[in-house]
Amino acid sequence: MYTRFLTCLFLLASLFSCTKEKKEVAALDKDQMTNLLIDIYLAEARTSLLPLSKDSAYRLFLPYQDSLMRSNGIADSTLRKAYGYYLQHPTELEAIYDAVIDSLSLREQRIREDPEPGE
Repeated sequence: MYTRFLTCLFLLASLFSCTKEKKEVAALDKDQMTNLLIDIYLAEARTSLLPLSKDSAYRLFLPYQDSLMRSNGIADSTLRKAYGYYLQHPTELEAIYDAVIDSLSLREQRIREDPEPGE
């Protein structure tokens, strides 16, 4: 009887220990990822406006992107890990991109309302 109880207890414990999932944590939180993406998209827009070929603009953009990441204290591997995490969590990624779009749209609206602050 005692052995049967221990066996059942062991089976239940092993069953519950197998079903527990470790909560995965993003390398960058949503705010960090949003702010970094905003900076990257603005940098891309600036370089695309330069009178350069796409290849030249891309070569100019890459060091600028690296500089943005360094100034934010983010390693390339951290960004890759964060992208990997958010690609596996599409709801969170969608929320980040919604925030990026909202922020960029608001900036565009402010520029259209007051294109030259000095005038």
